[in-house]
Amino acid sequence: MNAIPEKLPELHLVDWRSTKDTLHLYAQIVGKIRLATTPPRNHWWNVPLYVDVRGLTTRRLHHHDTTFEVAFDFVDHALLVQTADGRSRSFELGEGVPVADFDARLHATLRDLGIDVEIREEPFGLPMKTPFADDVEHASWDRSAVERFGRILDWSDSVFEEFSGWFNGKTSPVHLFWHSLDIAVTRFSGRPAPPVDADPVTQEAYSQELISFGFWAGDDTVGDAAYYSYTAPEPDGLREQPVAVGEWIEFGSGSLAILRYEAVRTAPDPRGTLLAFCQGAYEAGARLAGWDTAGFESKWCPAPEQLRELKATAAAELGRPVTPPAAV
Repeated sequence: MNAIPEKLPELHLVDWRSTKDTLHLYAQIVGKIRLATTPPRNHWWNVPLYVDVRGLTTRRLHHHDTTFEVAFDFVDHALLVQTADGRSRSFELGEGVPVADFDARLHATLRDLGIDVEIREEPFGLPMKTPFADDVEHASWDRSAVERFGRILDWSDSVFEEFSGWFNGKTSPVHLFWHSLDIAVTRFSGRPAPPVDADPVTQEAYSQELISFGFWAGDDTVGDAAYYSYTAPEPDGLREQPVAVGEWIEFGSGSLAILRYEAVRTAPDPRGTLLAFCQGAYEAGARLAGWDTAGFESKWCPAPEQLRELKATAAAELGRPVTPPAAV
C-alpha cells in the first residue's frame, strides 16, 4: 500500500451538473470525429477517448494525408488540434461556449487544417436530444470542477492500469467512452457470448463474455460519481455474492456493483479500496461464470494471501465485517 494516502478532490454531481452535461456533449462531438477517422475495431475500441497528462485526447488520427490529434486541455481550459507537420489551432472553453458554437468552431478549425469530416450531428444515447448545431442551452464551464474531474480521471486511470496488470487474458485499454462519459477497462474470458437482442452497437460490444470496471461522474439513475463493475452475460446469483467493499444494485435488466467515489476519496487508502472493489467484483463474476481464474493470473497479480489482506483491510477501513473468502 502507499505510505501517503492520496488526496482526492470532492466531486458532487449537483455542484457541476450543467458543466458535466456540456462537457459530455463536447466529448460526443470530438468522439464522433474519432469514429469517422479510424478503422473499426472489436468492441468499438476505435471510438473512445483517452486520459492524458492535461485532460482527454483522441490520440493519433488520420484523414487524407494528415495525421492529427484533438485534445481537451483541462489545465488551460481549451480545445486543441495539432497535426504531425507542426500546425496547431485552439480555442478557449473557460468562459463557457455553447455546444452549437463549439461544434461550429471545431469543424471550422478542421476545415482550416484540411481535415474536416462529416459526423452525425446529434447526441447519442443521451437525454439531451437537441442537434449539436442548434444547442445553445448547454454552455457551462466550471473551471474548478473540470480540473477536479481531470485529476480524478488521471488517478482512476492509473489504478485501473495497475489492476489490468493482474490479468493475462484479453483486456481492453483503459479508455473513456463518450457515450456515457465513463472511463472503463474490460476483461474477457475468451469465449463468445450468446447473441443479444439489441442494436448493432450493443451486439458488437457484448459479443464476448466479459467483466467490466469503470468510473463515471454520475447521472440521474445512480446519483453522485461512482465506480462500477458488471458481468455480461450476467450469471445467476451475482447480486447475492458478497463483496468486500461496495454494494450490488439493480441496474436496467441486470446487476451493477457500485462503490461511491466519496467512499473511495475519504478512505484511509483510496488506492487499496478501489483495487479491493475491482478484485472482489471480478472474483464474484468470474467464479459464477466459470472463468479459468487461475489461468488468467499474471505474474504481476498479488498472491492469494495478499489479495485476501487487501480486501480485508479495505472492508475494515470502511467499517464492514470481513467476509470469509470464497474459493476462486
